[in-house]
Amino acid sequence: MESPVHPLSALFDQLGLPSNPEAIEQFIASHRPMAADVKLADAPFWSDSQQRFLQQAISDDADWAEVVDELDALLRHG
Repeated sequence: MESPVHPLSALFDQLGLPSNPEAIEQFIASHRPMAADVKLADAPFWSDSQQRFLQQAISDDADWAEVVDELDALLRHG
């Protein structure tokens, strides 16, 4: 059985953030570039619950992992 593919907007919904294209673009623009030595979940702009979700998505290789990796790449691209 295939894992569901979540769009970036669904990840933002899951994190409790505005998820329209303009809000996502603004979030990424205001938080990039992230330092190479900082893990995405350890970035200072996440709440505790957001941080736990991101950590779990990656460590469990959950169906959210792919879109979390996408967000990570977008935040690191200067």
